[in-house]
Amino acid sequence: MVDTSTLIVRGPETVTWRVVLDPLMMVAGVRALMLQALQPTTMRGVWQNSDFLERPLERLFNTAHFVTVTALGTPEQADALGARVRAVHRTLRIKDPETGRTHRVDEPELLLWVHCAEVSSYLEVIERGGLRLTPAERDRYYDEQRRTATYVGLHAEDVPGSVAEMDGYFERARAELDLRVTDEARATMRFLLWPKMPGKLRVLAPFKPMWLPIGMLAYYTLPRWARDEYRTLPEVRGVQPVVTFGLKVGRFLVGLIPERIAGRPFKPETRDLMADLPRRLTESGVRPHRKLQKVRAA
Repeated sequence: MVDTSTLIVRGPETVTWRVVLDPLMMVAGVRALMLQALQPTTMRGVWQNSDFLERPLERLFNTAHFVTVTALGTPEQADALGARVRAVHRTLRIKDPETGRTHRVDEPELLLWVHCAEVSSYLEVIERGGLRLTPAERDRYYDEQRRTATYVGLHAEDVPGSVAEMDGYFERARAELDLRVTDEARATMRFLLWPKMPGKLRVLAPFKPMWLPIGMLAYYTLPRWARDEYRTLPEVRGVQPVVTFGLKVGRFLVGLIPERIAGRPFKPETRDLMADLPRRLTESGVRPHRKLQKVRAA
């Protein structure tokens, strides 16, 4: 086997590699935001410390950059980005209008909720869309994500590292984290289903109908308890098989888009990292493949 430990944090022999490079990551990312929004303090932190509705894509693409660097970048790149993220989080506060209490953005229970909602969304959507994983590989994915959690300031031993542990975490979270739909969560859900284009993106307004299937697929992949909280879209009988089919078709169609085109919406530094990845793979002794998701370490 080729040793890729000095090349990338998550090598092509890992489950993380296959998940992060999947064509359905956009749908999975939107689903993660919908789920994260059900924790009131977390959602207020987003609204109070960012201009989410005016710069809607920035949060999504910042998250995409973080995931890309920590999954595919060098250890040095991942460490540097993690340090910057932790430094920013240390300075941010959240004011709870209901209790008057001030929270730190980097409180462990908030960081853990964001992490678990995110990585579980990636696995749920992408596997449902057609990525075939064994039970052992699902557990390995969550175990690998413990490393990612350390970049935001969590301790690996405090993070679920298997399917059973993740299921147990969500059972506890539902009982302990006051998960519910606030005004901020409801507005976020409306936006994610039918985004209002900020001024400098108004030129894209005619293409908004193309976003609707992404938002709807993301919504209907939420766990039933989360959809019951939102009650934004109707629980139509027989919708779930249609959603699964839609994910599979979407995965196939997005996979046909050339990578140079599919990557254009992302941050320049994300595109640069991805463009340099084949060279680093070659230098490490791994033969690149046109579709990086199919790369495997020998």
